[in-house]
Amino acid sequence: MSAMKRREFLHRTLCATAASAAFSSLYSKMALAQAAAQPRRLLGNDYRALVCLYLYGGNDCFNMVIPRDAGHSVYAATRGSLAIPQAQLLALNPLVPPTGGGLYGLHPSMVGTQQMFNAGNAAIVANVGPLVRPMTKALYQQPGAILPAQLFSHSDQSVLWQTPRADASSRIGWGGRLADIFAATNPNQVLSMNVSLDGDNVFQAGNSVSPYFMASGGVEQIDLVNTEGANCNGPNSWNRRRCLSFNALLNQNYGHPFERAYVTKTRRAMDTSAQVAAAIALYPESDVVFRPFWDAFGLTWNPANLPDLPYFAAQLLMIARVIRARSELQMERQLFFAGLGGFDTHDNQLPDQSNLLRVLSQSVKAFYDVLANPAFNLADKVTAFTASEFGRTLSNNGDGTDHGWGGHHLVFGGGVNGQRIYGKFPSLAASNNPDDAGWGQIIPTLSADQYAATIARWYGLSNLDRDSIFPNLQYFTGAIPAIAGPDLGFMDAPPV
Repeated sequence: MSAMKRREFLHRTLCATAASAAFSSLYSKMALAQAAAQPRRLLGNDYRALVCLYLYGGNDCFNMVIPRDAGHSVYAATRGSLAIPQAQLLALNPLVPPTGGGLYGLHPSMVGTQQMFNAGNAAIVANVGPLVRPMTKALYQQPGAILPAQLFSHSDQSVLWQTPRADASSRIGWGGRLADIFAATNPNQVLSMNVSLDGDNVFQAGNSVSPYFMASGGVEQIDLVNTEGANCNGPNSWNRRRCLSFNALLNQNYGHPFERAYVTKTRRAMDTSAQVAAAIALYPESDVVFRPFWDAFGLTWNPANLPDLPYFAAQLLMIARVIRARSELQMERQLFFAGLGGFDTHDNQLPDQSNLLRVLSQSVKAFYDVLANPAFNLADKVTAFTASEFGRTLSNNGDGTDHGWGGHHLVFGGGVNGQRIYGKFPSLAASNNPDDAGWGQIIPTLSADQYAATIARWYGLSNLDRDSIFPNLQYFTGAIPAIAGPDLGFMDAPPV
């Protein structure tokens, strides 16, 4: 079907349904259909990247950001044996007092994050979570309250944290929607805008765009047919017959659409892998610019032994290499995904979370030390942000905490309006707590949609397109949200 015939078909179909009550907003639907058919670009011509730092299991943020004034006594009484001593907290020195006042500190393992926050290169966004509508305890207790489905469930809340709306039933992420609409932003139309270093995820899944998967050690390739030579020749001669058979499969003139699709997909994957492998080979981890990753953990710089690094740090190291190869890869906008597991701390929380927060903090600090190097000069062009399915309960189950709801999150980079705390900290009281849903689960006062939309705006998403991706933002007005509106203010102005 020609382009003219497709347009005529769409026009006739919409006109034929104009009399239906279901199409009362016909003109807006036609505008959306027309917009979807046109290649669009994100705002700006500079390079920008987002890095989602997913904390699997539900991070106990109430032991990450802690009162270090008189409020510590309330925190300690509620947390019991899990409380971090006040004297061990790493002092945060915000430029302006947080809403409600108070002094706060970080978990003692988070030295790198403290340094970034106090230098203006990180911010805290307090009490964020999946919400369909603004919520209070009184509203939560009303029958028929509009709530996200399956609250306190790992699998469900993980999906809803990564989607652009908490009442969605599809596994389509807001990063995937950005790539769906704005793939034309990148001159390179072979490599996906979305690159994952930690496998499949909802955040990067689109309707038409899939993420490109890499490992911390490099690209994933079809090695079982490799003979290390052109035309299936090479020292691995024992593999020649397998290599020839595989190539023959790819060179058939298939008639069935499924067969053709398989060949197209396989060739695209091979071409992409070869392209990315060649690009990052120009910037090996042996380059001294990447040394901060080893220094951050007190390790001897030994690029030949990458496993010395924590897995999460190795993911960020590979992301840094891909970013450095942005010119060779012809990428102007990229979204990355990295994951750190182990936060489901029902027991053994104190030692387990301490190690995890250290890995998170030191890895991100090293990442930004690398980006600030003159070889990159991109610390203000890359924004990293945490996400996790939920915060954990205020209550102590004896050796850990259970599934919660709202939680605090961290945003990093030179594009952040840093050294500030955004939103409102909840009460930490064990009883008669106005923010407690009932079992120590804190009701969010900012929505994950607001959090995501603020980041996406800095990335280049226009206000018009923002409303189409994040439709529930229209409800976050008035006095209930800690910050009303679609922009929470923790990012610099968007590109123009």
